Amino acid sequence: MKLNRLAKSVVLGLAVLLASSAFASNKGTLQVREPLEVAGQQLAPGEYQLRWDGTGSNVEVSFMQGKKEIAKASANVVALDKASDYDSTVIDHASGKASVSEIRFSGKKYALAIAATEKAELGGGSGK
Repeated sequence: MKLNRLAKSVVLGLAVLLASSAFASNKGTLQVREPLEVAGQQLAPGEYQLRWDGTGSNVEVSFMQGKKEIAKASANVVALDKASDYDSTVIDHASGKASVSEIRFSGKKYALAIAATEKAELGGGSGK
């Protein structure tokens, strides 16, 4: 009887540990040093906490300052060949504006590839 109770406690403890570690892996920090655009929304210089939710490789990323959501974007989780050595952001200047296209995290073997907005896709299209 005691063994059964101990086993249940161990399983419950492992479940809580795994849930908290899974939640921790869906967070990151982004340091913005110049005004940037993400999914058509402006980010002013400063530090942002990133949180993402979703299943598989498609996620929704929230850019937070404190408890306030500043921007939200769709992204794909992209596997990297090796873990990134440091936090970094890939900035695209093709549209004439500095926009975030990818975010990498120190020690992680994945990156977040930010999806282009429909507005941005239409603006760079066929020239109608």
